[in-house]
Amino acid sequence: MFAKPFRVKSNTVIKGSDRRKLKADISAAFPSLSADELSELVPNKEELNVVKIYAHKGDAVTLYVLHKNPLFFELEKRLYPTVYVLWRYPALLPTFRTWPPVLQKMIGGADLMLPGVVVPSSGLPDVKQGDCCAVTVVSNRAPVAVGTAAVSSAEMHSSGMKGRGVCVLHTYMDNLWAFGDKSGPPSLPDEEVEKCVEEEWGSGKTVTDQVCSGTEELSLAEQEEEKGEKGNEEEEETQDDLKTPQEIMDTLLVQCFLHALKSKVKKSELPLLTSTFLRNHMFSCCPSGKQLDIKKSSYKKLSKFLHTMQQQHNLVRVKELTKGVESIVEVDWKNPELRSFSVPEEMDSEAAPVQDEGEGQTPYHPPEITTLYSVSARLEPLFLDANKRKGTILQPAEVRSIVTEYVKKNELVDENNKNYVTINPTLCDCLLEKSEYQEIESLKWDDLFSRTLGRMQECYQAVFPGQAPIIKKGHIEPIDISVASRGSNKKVTLIKNLEVYHLDPAVVATALQHRVQASSVLQPIPGAKDKVMVQIQGNQIHQVGSLLLDHYQIPRKYIQGLDKALKGGKKK
Repeated sequence: MFAKPFRVKSNTVIKGSDRRKLKADISAAFPSLSADELSELVPNKEELNVVKIYAHKGDAVTLYVLHKNPLFFELEKRLYPTVYVLWRYPALLPTFRTWPPVLQKMIGGADLMLPGVVVPSSGLPDVKQGDCCAVTVVSNRAPVAVGTAAVSSAEMHSSGMKGRGVCVLHTYMDNLWAFGDKSGPPSLPDEEVEKCVEEEWGSGKTVTDQVCSGTEELSLAEQEEEKGEKGNEEEEETQDDLKTPQEIMDTLLVQCFLHALKSKVKKSELPLLTSTFLRNHMFSCCPSGKQLDIKKSSYKKLSKFLHTMQQQHNLVRVKELTKGVESIVEVDWKNPELRSFSVPEEMDSEAAPVQDEGEGQTPYHPPEITTLYSVSARLEPLFLDANKRKGTILQPAEVRSIVTEYVKKNELVDENNKNYVTINPTLCDCLLEKSEYQEIESLKWDDLFSRTLGRMQECYQAVFPGQAPIIKKGHIEPIDISVASRGSNKKVTLIKNLEVYHLDPAVVATALQHRVQASSVLQPIPGAKDKVMVQIQGNQIHQVGSLLLDHYQIPRKYIQGLDKALKGGKKK
């Protein structure tokens, strides 16, 4: 439910009468809590907030927040504890156990499937369908997920432990957890589970077998029957072969992270923008033949990954030095995990170019930007013969080729004038307006192509040296340069969208500062996450343009605002 960001509707301090009602509701929902424990969760004199939110699918949810941590969430008039509460009271709910790789699936929004459940010697907890329950990972009793039982315990056994076990609502590392202080789960050893693991190993069934069966169902997110018995060949598979693509990307992410800290980042660079760290250091540490894509990892976002490295590994300290902009402010160079990390041999001789402090020896290479087109629903019938469905992205030349082939295949070239194409019912529906249905019987080739491209979704592809192509819908944002007034007679130059072209705003600001001998600062852009703008004193558009055009070789058509430069030395 909270795998994606939610929208906050209101945030208010709870009233006295509502506080008493909440305490009564918690007591009724979780009768095992003592009076003292209830008072700790809902103290009489401390500020408790009621936060009403809308989940990404539109569900209305109420959060009860104490000391900035959400303790309970209410959905359809039913209370559920968060992991912050369960870490204090791990026995509050009946608990199912699973393997660590399955947690990553649940964080991504998957439910817990029964093949991924570890059954201890004491058996499964006694639950009915719909009962609130928790999920832990082996060897730690601290819950990492909350949900409802998909079926009763009896039905779980009768199904042969196949199908959906827990409908997951909230997990450690999701957006509800991130609404709190983002602390990690405590270490609460579970001797019974450790014994269970030893028994599994002793019986010849490996932990990897358990993980594979659980994550396979989770990745499909549906109830599938296992077909056939596992052969002897399966026992010879390596753990790498059994890893999911998400786990492989997680491993690659950590490798590039440690490599970057150990061989790229210098103490003098700190504090270092997290976006710069990823772009200039981690990407350059990616082995050849592999592509680092944080969206394909279990973390999805750089901020979540770095906070994990901070909370669970104590490798770095991340801080928001400017509102909305995070930086790495400290690296623990003595961390055993970092010190023991060995740079892969294949990377020893590789050194991808990075931006230096503005105008140094390593040249910046601008991206190659290409306009592309995506097949729209309206034009899909025209592209079906070429097996191009809605959403397929094509080069302009490919569009021309497919349209030409369609015209020839359907014999639509005008016999009397080969410069014209006869309009058949498909072309009529795809390319003509309703008012043109009775008026236009043929089109020139150029008109045919321009109408086709005009009714497709325009996209662009940006290729940066040493990186996989980036394809996005719409037009690429130009670097925006503007002049604003500050006070009665002061002007500042603002530069936005540098990140789109993989230009580090901090580096550009330093370069400009050296060029014009004026102070510069980085400012957050309202409503734009992970973006900042450079602000430098005076009308410096001429110098900014010179830096972007001459030094960074950005094509003029991708720079907006150059016409606002001072002319002839006169002040505006």
